[in-house]
Amino acid sequence: MKNRIYRIRKTAVAIAMAAAMTFSLTGCAALDNTRVVFTTGFKENELFRIEDKSCLESEFLVYLYNSQKTYEKGFGSEIWNVNIGNGSMESYVKDKCLVAISQIKAMNLLALEKGIELTESEISTAAVAASEYLSSLSDDEKKMMGDIDEATLTAMYTEYATADKLYNYIIRDINPEISDDEARTITVEQIVLNTWKLDSKGDKIPLEGAEKEAVRNTALQIQRELGEGTDFSVLMEKYNEAEEGTVSIGKGDVDSEIETAAFNLDNGEISGVIEAQDSYVILKCISTFNREETEANKVRIVEERKREVFGQQYDAFASDLSKILNQGLYDKIHIAETSDGGGSDFFDIYRKHFSE
Repeated sequence: MKNRIYRIRKTAVAIAMAAAMTFSLTGCAALDNTRVVFTTGFKENELFRIEDKSCLESEFLVYLYNSQKTYEKGFGSEIWNVNIGNGSMESYVKDKCLVAISQIKAMNLLALEKGIELTESEISTAAVAASEYLSSLSDDEKKMMGDIDEATLTAMYTEYATADKLYNYIIRDINPEISDDEARTITVEQIVLNTWKLDSKGDKIPLEGAEKEAVRNTALQIQRELGEGTDFSVLMEKYNEAEEGTVSIGKGDVDSEIETAAFNLDNGEISGVIEAQDSYVILKCISTFNREETEANKVRIVEERKREVFGQQYDAFASDLSKILNQGLYDKIHIAETSDGGGSDFFDIYRKHFSE
């Protein structure tokens, strides 16, 4: 049961990051790492303000409810019993949604400064998207999102499209050439022996002393069996504690100790015992160059560099914005008891209308 809790927790973090990138165009923060004032004097249902741009509770609930559906689709409602670090999954997701929507607001202020605005056609598209999304919702879903209305949704799609347009404007000239060597991805089989255990909360606790030495001895025994001719796949099936046996690795994807060993292997070659940050690892190289994965990695590297360029401009702008958060209202917001409604995904509707 403890291993299952850890797997859920580990995967939940990955999904949370993916969801944050779905909501956010930048990965930079607007209400994080900057001056935030907690105060009174808000309008009814006003969650926060950045300069003169306001966010209503219902707007935030759209992000939160759509995020909830994503998690529950993969894990069911039990996901909300999992902790992330020292806090609850609910708090983690709430904070990610807050950062995401605050970024959109700040990006709209930057767009205004740069004179970037939507065309009449794009504004009309936002209204069509809002109408379609609202019509897909049940009455219960609308209530979960603070009795969301079409005007608010139209404004949200308009702001999201404006932020998207700003991002594309700033990174328009960024198209670096990525070499095969820089993006090279290799494929390996792995035997991973973890040097940690789970405590009663499902958190990882590093092994020390005799416990860690016992894991190392097991790794050395595996190495001896490999040297005696035992098939790698047989030992991988018996000992590997990672979720996957065969993995593709790009530069920067894994601990430096694993990366160095992996990229120095030839096809069919087996590594020695590698001591990584939280495991002992033995690798067998299946392919020193995976063309398909390498090409995909080139795309990823380019996108990362675009986000870095955008982030530099965005952070410089957002750091000086005045921000106030209605902490009392924020603390009262919770994940709904159910997300069984059949309404469309807010962001899927956006992509449908603005990616055509």
